[in-house]
Amino acid sequence: MSTAERALVAPLDVEKVRADFPILSRSVHGKPLVFLDSAASSQKPQVVIDAMSEFYSSGYANIHRGLYELSAEATRRYEAVREITRNFIGAGDAREIVFVRNATEAINLVAHSWGRSHVSEGDEVLISAMEHHANIVPWQMLCEEKGAVLRVVPINDRGEIELEALEQHISSRTRMISVCHVSNALGTINPVDEIVSMAHARGIPILLDGAQAVPHMKVNVEEIGCDFYVFSGHKLFGPSGAGVLYGRLELLDAMPPFLGGGDMIESVSFEKTTYAEVPQRFEAGTPDIAGVIGLGAAIEYLESVGWDAIEAWEVELMDYAVDRLAAIPEVRVIGTARRKVPVLSFDLEGVHPHDVAMVLDQEGVAVRAGHHCAQPVMERFEVPATTRATLAFYNTRSDVDALVRGLEKVLELFD
Repeated sequence: MSTAERALVAPLDVEKVRADFPILSRSVHGKPLVFLDSAASSQKPQVVIDAMSEFYSSGYANIHRGLYELSAEATRRYEAVREITRNFIGAGDAREIVFVRNATEAINLVAHSWGRSHVSEGDEVLISAMEHHANIVPWQMLCEEKGAVLRVVPINDRGEIELEALEQHISSRTRMISVCHVSNALGTINPVDEIVSMAHARGIPILLDGAQAVPHMKVNVEEIGCDFYVFSGHKLFGPSGAGVLYGRLELLDAMPPFLGGGDMIESVSFEKTTYAEVPQRFEAGTPDIAGVIGLGAAIEYLESVGWDAIEAWEVELMDYAVDRLAAIPEVRVIGTARRKVPVLSFDLEGVHPHDVAMVLDQEGVAVRAGHHCAQPVMERFEVPATTRATLAFYNTRSDVDALVRGLEKVLELFD
């Protein structure tokens, strides 16, 4: 969003938004909580908490199987969220929405169900050097099982995928391309439209890990053109235990089940089992029904706040944070992509990230320290770990100021 476009957007009432998140009013170690770890897991608005509590207190029953009214109501509410989610990401058919636990399970589902049927010895799966472990390990496991090759596209010093290298890595043996829409460790927004076009020009399906994208921007999977898209509810201001796999209907229809059990079958005998249609085929057992209902409440809440206002505020806030951090000579930001979300990973000269995080915690500032489930990224930038501060639309300039004051205290203590 350009500066001119942001100027036309009605400003976000951040204090009103913060009032919707009860945890933001608490204190930690006697200091007001400054929560800067939303990339790991975001906080939840009261409407999400209420939706789940109300379901458990007055509407709980198992879904899809009961003939009684309570079960029918629960089923209707659960399936309504499928339609809410379809609309949220611009999918063409609600059957293309599969509920899973999280993005990790969704990638594993595709790697096992699609991958085992389409990847053979000598084939290749292509990922990038900025991937979360969840978008590395399942493909490694598949390649080891099948005798296939996992190929990795390099990233530049800014933390951006090298598109020329990506095109050069695609070969006649490439069977799947799987990359993040947004990097969890760097904040980089990948040019997914171009990447999808490259893949489809060679007839190769592509999966996008959208776990870090959907909390920050409006996503339309049909406009992007991807074949699979995954995200987690707990990063989207919803509960943990509810995530989403989007897959093009013709691909899902052709895929065998990932897990076997109740509710994913048409009939079972000791001689033969026939499987349900999608998406039920991929939703074995009792799901996190309340979690899915909470996910629906989170999506509706975000839509009510408005994506233009959210994006405009986060861009403004990130610019402010970048300027404040740049004023500290000892800070080196890791990941300076030209397009990024407000994920700020940095190295503080002479101080280990774990020590930085511990001191900041005593000041009430919650940040993440470590490799962020992205060890290859740390190796690429030759650091053992980083401190990561991630901003969301409920953060303020005063939160950034608290981070900077905390870093100044860290430098005093370790001088």
